[in-house]
Amino acid sequence: MDPFLAAVVQDTPVFLDLRRSVQKACDLIADAARTGAKLIAFPETWLPGYPVWLDESPKAGLWDYAPAKSLFAELFENSVQLPGPELEQLGKAAKSAEATVVMGAHERSAGTLYNTLFYISHTGELAGIHRKIMPTYTERLIWGQGDGSTLTVIDTPRGRVGGLICWEHWMPLLRAAMHQQHELVHVAQWPTVKEMNQVAVRQYAFEGQCFVVAAGGCLAKRDAFCTNKANSLLDEIPGDPSRLLMRGGSAIIAPDGSYLAGPLYDEPGILTAEIRPSLAVEGRLLLDTCGHYSRPDIFRLSVDTEAKHNVVFHEGSSK
Repeated sequence: MDPFLAAVVQDTPVFLDLRRSVQKACDLIADAARTGAKLIAFPETWLPGYPVWLDESPKAGLWDYAPAKSLFAELFENSVQLPGPELEQLGKAAKSAEATVVMGAHERSAGTLYNTLFYISHTGELAGIHRKIMPTYTERLIWGQGDGSTLTVIDTPRGRVGGLICWEHWMPLLRAAMHQQHELVHVAQWPTVKEMNQVAVRQYAFEGQCFVVAAGGCLAKRDAFCTNKANSLLDEIPGDPSRLLMRGGSAIIAPDGSYLAGPLYDEPGILTAEIRPSLAVEGRLLLDTCGHYSRPDIFRLSVDTEAKHNVVFHEGSSK
């Protein structure tokens, strides 16, 4: 029940450069740790940057379009693998900070990319992952779907921490599955926490009677470039170089839906706020959607947590 400090990092990655983005992340983890934070959250696919061309480039959805394929290949080569040196490096930073780190990243598995949230413990170990179960709209051009095996909530020395990604917060049954796991702190990752997204995270905090750390990214057009070669999908993004493609909007919200920090727009920064677990307990006197304020005799949710595979190999019979 002891209070502790949570932090959200709103900054710009080194776009499409995994190695340099990881190094920057480690520096930012150290910066956040100097504030005393014991939970440090980053935005959606911060490693190595949200695919802004899906929203901004007029030709992003053209069939068999060479620039789209080459940009996907660049992203693929700069995505996190499990296990991998990037997670080891982040683990060392988390251990040095003595803090739980929640990182958003592109994850590659075989030939598919996933939008993945990584939980890294204060001891430097990978404590769990969550893969976005439904990529939103044009995101389906580059990400596969996660399954019920990664609806993860982890135990930390300071309470249970879970998270969802972007428009997953508009999925009522998914929210119910997370609330049932009794989060103290929920990390809500977004590209940018726009006005309606602010509604979503404040509503989530009140519905779940938990704290929400909403993490949004900050990216100007001049920062959205391919590190190895020019690409028309990025070059054709309209506006001058200073135009902000992602405006941040990071915030920390209390269980009653009020802001403890932020929202912060249009500039990088590290927001911190005190997490007082007693507030989550007190709020459940009035509202516990998975307890006294529920009707399991009328409504029940079944969740399949089995990992799904296209091909399952079985040993042949010896008979």
